[in-house]
Amino acid sequence: MTPSRSEYNARHLSVLEGLEAVRKRPGMYIGSTDSRGLMHCLWEIIDNSVDEALAGFGHQITVVLHADGAVEVHDDGRGIPIDLEPRTGLTGVEVVFTKLHAGGKFGGGSYSASGGLHGVGASVVNALSARLDVQVDRGGKTYQMSFRHGEPGRFVDQGRPSPHARFEPFVEGSVLDVVGKAKRGVTGTRIRYWADEQIFTTDARFSYEELAKRARQTSFLIPGLRITVRDQRGLPGTPGEFGTHEEVFQHDGGISEFVEYLAADSSVTDVWRFQGEGRFTENVPVLDENGRSKLTELDRTCEVDVALRWGIGYDTSLRSFVNIISTPKGGTHQAGFEAALLKTFRKQIEANARKLKAGSDKVEKDDVLAGLTAVLTVRLAEPQFEGQTKEVLGTPAVRQIVSRVIEKELTAKLTATGRHDKQQAGQLLEKVVAEMKSRISARVHKETQRRKNALETSSMPAKLVECRSNDVERSELFIVEGDSALGTARLARSSNYQALLPIRGKILNVQKASITDMLANTECAALIQVIGAGSGRTFDLTAARYGKVIMMTDADVDGAHIRTLLLTLFYRYMRPLVEAGRVYAAVPPLHRVEIVNAGGKANEMVYTYSERELADLLARLEAEGRRYKEPIQRYKGLGEMDADQLAETTMDVRHRMLRRIRVEDAEAAEHAFSLLMGSEVAPRKDFIIEGATQLDQERIDA
Repeated sequence: MTPSRSEYNARHLSVLEGLEAVRKRPGMYIGSTDSRGLMHCLWEIIDNSVDEALAGFGHQITVVLHADGAVEVHDDGRGIPIDLEPRTGLTGVEVVFTKLHAGGKFGGGSYSASGGLHGVGASVVNALSARLDVQVDRGGKTYQMSFRHGEPGRFVDQGRPSPHARFEPFVEGSVLDVVGKAKRGVTGTRIRYWADEQIFTTDARFSYEELAKRARQTSFLIPGLRITVRDQRGLPGTPGEFGTHEEVFQHDGGISEFVEYLAADSSVTDVWRFQGEGRFTENVPVLDENGRSKLTELDRTCEVDVALRWGIGYDTSLRSFVNIISTPKGGTHQAGFEAALLKTFRKQIEANARKLKAGSDKVEKDDVLAGLTAVLTVRLAEPQFEGQTKEVLGTPAVRQIVSRVIEKELTAKLTATGRHDKQQAGQLLEKVVAEMKSRISARVHKETQRRKNALETSSMPAKLVECRSNDVERSELFIVEGDSALGTARLARSSNYQALLPIRGKILNVQKASITDMLANTECAALIQVIGAGSGRTFDLTAARYGKVIMMTDADVDGAHIRTLLLTLFYRYMRPLVEAGRVYAAVPPLHRVEIVNAGGKANEMVYTYSERELADLLARLEAEGRRYKEPIQRYKGLGEMDADQLAETTMDVRHRMLRRIRVEDAEAAEHAFSLLMGSEVAPRKDFIIEGATQLDQERIDA
């Protein structure tokens, strides 16, 4: 096919000038035009206020989500400069909001470390806004300028400000209006803008949850900063649905307090704080007096501040920041941190291999990170980010600086001679070695095991009563309490798809125990082996041998305790099974009432599952004039039922009742397990005392 002839020369090239480039290619600057991009614009404005606080010039920031779709950010910093910028002849306000790559964060004179780097934040937000109003308090006066799509001018409002009001652009020259007086010594900036509906998707919304999360995070990173978030939108499904909702975030602690907030599991170590700094040089382009760019070698300082602690769990929570800007995808600082952790632990474990029984195997990064909660912050001037969204730090020299600081400080901590430090270091090294052994064991198990029934293999525990079906989705594993219940359940089950695993009494409380103790426990090991999906970080939900795991325990206090211990094991080491809704609790009846029928009809058997349900049944029978046999049978345990009764009430899918275990709130679940099953006794004692008044003494079997 012959290409069509057409001219292609310089006049066909489009030169996008100023903010028009932003409006034509918004994704280049904010990543996307959905809710994520909308929130990124808000972060740009908030970060400018945060930088003022980080530099020590501001102490309060207020963010308001207005009902008309506008968002307002107010701070008490120095205020945007209002004097003329000599090179452009424009006021500082107009330069900041209309010129890309313009700001006070390039030369290092105004901000030694800041979150805003590229100088496109405020101007990009302005370009993508239907309307933006900025007010500055400086020198006893309040100055104002408005913009439409980045163009300066004035809106002629009829009542409340609106992006649809008539707009009068400046023609001859821009004017920074004086609209009021400011109190003596009061400075600050107020920015209110309406995102352009022509740019962003129709479903783009400001997320209050993300905003509150970011505000809380920033208040941890800058101790003493007070951030107020107010939602006036009244949107359904938000905290402000039925009225204005406001939260205030202020934390006088530092990142050590942040780690304590993030960590939910019981601790292996205290919160450790490592700090240090390093120097490096880099060549950066600097404009000379004639406006020419020249590569100049500059000396830089990188400050490193890390707070971390290890817990008994296996989940990792690592937050990294550069000048308090979150870097969720990591970068050179996080790479240096993880490399230093791995190097240090390998050295320490190798030096103590005989004591730790580590053998010749080497720990991997995941073994070290298991159970770690850490906040990593670095501060440096003009960091290099990969893209305007600032999710990845790219400054190469930072990796080595962070690595040196962490290796030095962590080595000193792990080799400290103090009794408390020595004890914690020993526990931590044992945990890391246990994670390594668990990983190796899971890998071997995964390579050698496959789904088999009892007729094909003898590798499963002898007490397992296997089902015949290989259909995972249909098969069920009943965990039964004791051998007496097993005998009845064996007769009551459907052997085609229902398997049985008896446990002897109360299993190990894994909330308190180490991984090594858990794996050494016969009952816990049997459960993990029978379910067949591994444990901890290596748990593979697709390898689970049963579609449902059902806890079938007695309907008494001991049975409830056993269920709690089992749930602790599932939540701590097989959480995906719980999150997938595949763990259930059987609900056996408490009573059996035999209702006497008149004539030759057979008596009717009715089961009740609570004292209230029994009382309601007896009251209804009395009102209807019907009789029932005395005494009413009260089941103390599953072993008291015969097979037909157990099948009818608890195991037969046509009649049984199951409670699915769900994790609606992971943080609340962590708190509950730590409170009820953790090693700290005092909070549990307070919980019991507070709930003592709600106890019904008649429900106690004595």
